[in-house]
Formats: sequence, C-alpha cells, structure tokens
Amino acid sequence: MLPGGAGTVGIGADGTVARPDNVVIRTAPLWLGRGYALLIADAGENLRGARAGTAYGGAVAALVAAAHAAVPGPAVLVGTSQGAIAAVNGAGRADVAGLVLLEAVSRLGGSGETVFEARPAAVAAPVLVVANGADRCPVTPPGDAARVAAAFTGASRVDVLRLAGPDAGGRDCGSLSAHGYRGVEGEMVERVAGWLERLRLR
Repeated sequence: MLPGGAGTVGIGADGTVARPDNVVIRTAPLWLGRGYALLIADAGENLRGARAGTAYGGAVAALVAAAHAAVPGPAVLVGTSQGAIAAVNGAGRADVAGLVLLEAVSRLGGSGETVFEARPAAVAAPVLVVANGADRCPVTPPGDAARVAAAFTGASRVDVLRLAGPDAGGRDCGSLSAHGYRGVEGEMVERVAGWLERLRLR
C-alpha cells in the first residue's frame, strides 16, 4: 500500500500512526478483516517528484520482494494519488499479480510527475483504475480514468471502477475528502476486493 502526498504516514516503532486520516491507514482494518496481509510503505523523506524514477521503482520492487518473503502468495500493489505513480513504476519492475490505482495523478502539479512518466506500458499484470466522480483534486480528475487505463498497453487486462461520491468537503486533494474516499471507504474496499477475487488471486 503506497500512500500519496509526501509518502509519509508516520508509523512509529510502537505501531502508532501520526497521520491516521490517510486512506491507506483508514481502510487497513477493512482489508485485514477480509483476510489480506498489508505492507504499508512509510517514506523517511519527501517523495514528491521522485516516484517515477528508476531508483524509486527499484525500491518499490524491493518492497514487493519483502512482501513475498513475509507472506506466501500473490502480491498486489495499491497506490493512492501520488502513490499511484510509485505503484505503476514498481509494477513494471516487480513480480506482482495485480495493480490498483486509487485516484491516480494524471495531470501535472507541484511534484512535476504523473503516472504517465512511470512507464505504464511496462506493466504486464492486470490493472484496476479507480475514480471517484466527486473528486475535486485538480491533478486527479475522474474524467481522466479512461486515459489512464489506455496507457497500460502491455497489461493482461485493464478495468475502470467508477464510484459516485459523496462530496465530503475537506481539502480538494486531502485524505478527508472525496479524493480520499471519505464516506465511501467501505464501498471502495468491497468493490476493489471483488475485482481482486475475480482474478482468483486467493
């Protein structure tokens, strides 16, 4: 699970989390309740502008290798917002059984990179692009979902999952807004899990 923003959620050695509002943290109990094991990446530095590069793609591939070593079975990369850039980059370099993009960055903003710079054509695994129609973040417009999906020309399959709100207020690109699936967390997890289960990964 690759968070957006700077890439940090502040996981302490004692398991406490400094940024519990982040969508990958908020939805963790829902995933665990469905029997999934989670590896949540927490960056030690600001990753804005670094996620599409070769070095960080290798770091994500190393995380996938660590997941395989810890838990037998297929691994899936899930990236949200700017974390979707990292997930695409890693999926083109690692042994993954699937790639899930939550509100993927498709327009240039302050980080200077999008999922299109992360080599989407190199991804062979099945891809799910999730777009919340109520998302107001200018770098992740839901109308770009089909364009993002079309970039995965080497994937074995590509699907688009569209959600419909609500407009939850909050900062446009913040975790506690439609961009972070506030108010539809359960529906998002249920429908993404359904897609994964149809791939017969479990």
